[in-house]
Amino acid sequence: MKSTVLTVQQLNDYVRTLLSRDPLLQKLHVRGEISNFKVHTSGHMYFSLKDRQDRIQCVMFKQNAQNLKFLPKDGMEVIVTGRVSIYTRDGLYQLYVDDMEQSGLGALHLAFEELKKKLREEGLFDDTHKKPLPLLPQKIAVITSHAGAAVRDIIRVIHNRNSHVDILIVPVAVQGEGAARQIARAIDYVNTRADIDLIITGRGGGSIEELWAFNEEIVARAIYNSSIPAITAIGHETDFTIADFVADVRAATPSNAAELAVPEASYMQSFIDSLKNYLLNAIMENI
Repeated sequence: MKSTVLTVQQLNDYVRTLLSRDPLLQKLHVRGEISNFKVHTSGHMYFSLKDRQDRIQCVMFKQNAQNLKFLPKDGMEVIVTGRVSIYTRDGLYQLYVDDMEQSGLGALHLAFEELKKKLREEGLFDDTHKKPLPLLPQKIAVITSHAGAAVRDIIRVIHNRNSHVDILIVPVAVQGEGAARQIARAIDYVNTRADIDLIITGRGGGSIEELWAFNEEIVARAIYNSSIPAITAIGHETDFTIADFVADVRAATPSNAAELAVPEASYMQSFIDSLKNYLLNAIMENI
């Protein structure tokens, strides 16, 4: 007997129909931790809901998202109400969320808040400990992944602004097991050198899990104990880590860190010329 051959569309439509006929899947409550949260320009929210080992993709459309009483964030533990269906274009099984409420803080979010509170009480975030950035750094240590976009952006911007500035790349893992220890050791190593004027450490964007190395206490204390001023440049403008609170300066992006670190050569030349004219005028007035 010959089996029926389905097109991909027919298969996806069939699965969607099966899911829609199951009353349990049409209105259910699911508890989990938010990860990879993003708000599209359309106003729709996209994120993953996960527990210890598993995860499911979720979407919350604008008309439902605008009714929320809080702004969801990575690491939050929530209970969502919605239905399960399939996004047929990608064959993606996902949860369409109608409502969401907080269910306590997720493990990562809780750990973040606890360490933040501890270090703030110890004074590690105090402005009195912030070191000024050097006006004209001769050599900058960049502590980040050697293969990421962040290091390329930093090098490009520094060289475009002042090609005379030397750069020392200190490659480290920026996520995963052992990443925090590598970053802390790199900061300690740079502090043993007499030729470094400034540190930039960071990485490109990612989920809360991918940025987590910069939320580890060992990294925060390495930055705090550094005798060399440090700029953090971690993720996107909306991402904040523990390292950002401890750093002397927090940059919105890796490119922004390079801009903060190095004044443009043309600006410095203009400043020097203005200073020279001021001194000459002062001398002439006293002759």
